[in-house]
Amino acid sequence: MSDLATSRGPVPLYFGMRGDRLAVSTLFLVNGFLVGSWAPKIPVLMARLGITESVMGLLILVFGLGSIAMMPVIGALTAKHGSAPLLKPATFALLPMLFLLTLAPELITTAVVIFVFGGLIGGMDVAMNTNAVAVEKRMKRAIMSSCHGFWSLGALLGAALGGVLLGSVGEFAHGLIITALATAAAVLALPLLAQDQPTPEAKAATPLKFPRSPLPYLVGVMALFSMIPEGAILDWSALFLQQKHGASIELAALGFAAFSATMAIMRFAGDAIRQRLGAVLTLRICGGFALTGMMIAASAPVPELTILGFAIAGIGISNMVPIAFSAAGNLPGIPSGIGLSIVTVMGYSGILIAPSAIGFIAEHTGFSPVLMGTAALILVTLALSRLARYANFSAE
Repeated sequence: MSDLATSRGPVPLYFGMRGDRLAVSTLFLVNGFLVGSWAPKIPVLMARLGITESVMGLLILVFGLGSIAMMPVIGALTAKHGSAPLLKPATFALLPMLFLLTLAPELITTAVVIFVFGGLIGGMDVAMNTNAVAVEKRMKRAIMSSCHGFWSLGALLGAALGGVLLGSVGEFAHGLIITALATAAAVLALPLLAQDQPTPEAKAATPLKFPRSPLPYLVGVMALFSMIPEGAILDWSALFLQQKHGASIELAALGFAAFSATMAIMRFAGDAIRQRLGAVLTLRICGGFALTGMMIAASAPVPELTILGFAIAGIGISNMVPIAFSAAGNLPGIPSGIGLSIVTVMGYSGILIAPSAIGFIAEHTGFSPVLMGTAALILVTLALSRLARYANFSAE
């Protein structure tokens, strides 16, 4: 850690947790909370603006494009200046965006706000993951999976609370309350962040360009082929259950619910598992669960077995992406911010862009072959699993 200008004094504990770990975990929670709060707002926004599903689909794409556009920018800046100096302005810029979306009067303004909202969500994501890598290095133990678990928990809380608030107090009050809660958590967390600013010598030696090494791109492929199945389940599991099995809306919703539940639980357990088994073996075991679950879901004769398949897939997919992100932040000769920006852009395109292609293909082939195809992608991640060794703290 000689290239970082950091304090070497004792790290204070809060609620039995290191302050730097608590801070970055809280920011993951806040980021997920704001994304989860955005989801139930979509039908309200559609009704207020009087727009169709196809127009809303374009706005959701604008959100994704904003994220993908900002990720490499923030990644380059974190490589040059450290994640902590970027996290503070990015977080404070993000906090009012949901409320500003509430105030947007017409479609063009809404699209601009959504693009910025998505960009700040994505930029903050890269900086958070970079900071989590810094904390992992200091603790010499895995924390990335639990950080992503806090994101999942935040998304769940945001969606649940958002639905209640929108139904009881309306869109304006929902925006105010969500913004106030997220701001309070961020204000408490930001002063405790791990300071990972590079020394002047390291900053001067850090080129802001894409690396020639194939390593970050190969790890990006690992992340991409882990997240395409996640995106497929997120966007299409309910429709698959309805079309193939004639499931009711309530039963169809259980597909993604079962997947989300097992994924959140295993993310909180994932750090201890990776610490014990090593990143490579953990990734291979997770890949086996993910592949098995997707194949069961795609070929099951009854909806209950399909839901079980999605739950098994959640067990596997849960820790594949956190391991890829930890590896990206520890690649030899590549600054954490640069490696993470490449891997996050490639990985998140599996959720933000790939589902639209999945829907187009499924319209012509049905969802069962598409789900089997996404399961086959996991074989590529397994073939590259040796790269997960960079997520081990003994790797050089």
